[in-house]
Amino acid sequence: MNSRKNFALIGAAGYIAPRHMKAIAETNNDLIAALDPFDSVGIIDSYFPEARFFTEPERFDRHLDKLRRKGEAKANYVSICSPNYLHDAHIRLALRNEAHAICEKPLVLNPWNVEALSEIEAESEKQIYTILQLRHHPAIVALKNKVDASKKNEKYDIDLTYITSRGKWYDISWKGDIAKSGGVATNIGIHFFDMLSWIFGPLQESHVHLHDKQTAAGYMEMEKARIRWFLSIDSNNLPDKAKAEGKRTFRSITVENEEIEFSGGFTDLHTLSYQHILDGKGFVLKDAFNSITMVHKIRNAPLTKSGELHESTRRLLKA
Repeated sequence: MNSRKNFALIGAAGYIAPRHMKAIAETNNDLIAALDPFDSVGIIDSYFPEARFFTEPERFDRHLDKLRRKGEAKANYVSICSPNYLHDAHIRLALRNEAHAICEKPLVLNPWNVEALSEIEAESEKQIYTILQLRHHPAIVALKNKVDASKKNEKYDIDLTYITSRGKWYDISWKGDIAKSGGVATNIGIHFFDMLSWIFGPLQESHVHLHDKQTAAGYMEMEKARIRWFLSIDSNNLPDKAKAEGKRTFRSITVENEEIEFSGGFTDLHTLSYQHILDGKGFVLKDAFNSITMVHKIRNAPLTKSGELHESTRRLLKA
């Protein structure tokens, strides 16, 4: 019996799509169809040159429907790497074609979207999976194990800083439109918020100190942590040392003033995520719900000075 599974992929021209193609290949499965309105998808040749390619969702949907009716040739999974605001619709497309959905984060933009998809998932008898690859990172897993084993009664003090410089194109693209991307906290921050809630427990309070198209910052308390966070795509916010070294990205998480080093080790996390999904152990709707709720609250919160300020926030507010 052939154990290889058939995959279709939506968003083949996007930044993250090659990691999904690589994961499909490295788990010994096949990509049979791909969709993107842009046709700069030569990367497909590196993995699945025989895959059918579509630029129109209607023809892609029709193709999956025809394969489904043939039985054995149908898509077993649809991987979704499209813009954030289309995830909900593309998950529905997958389930409609009797395929499991594997969706990049954020799974959806609003908590009520999760609830609606849960109903559709139950009707379809197919599963909706999401990629939360930081939960597989060795350094993050080690931190969770340490916190779970700790008898510490007080909350951990945490500083999260993530600055990933983006050029003028960003604001013109869908990523610069908060209605489509969810804004900075959602687009570049959701995997950090997921990781923190996974380790330190439910959100208890949240305050937003800065929030515009390029920067978001605030303070939150979880069951086991006090977190000062700062996210930005503005290169002006890079630390002086990073600027001097010509770096355009700075990532730092400190727990009780101790740096958690997780810059490396990302290469195979999508493949590991896919293997867990194929083994029936992937992350599902309920796993994504907390972080989606958190970023929705951030996106809609009034600005305040309540809670502790991140050092970079303090600096910006003084400027």
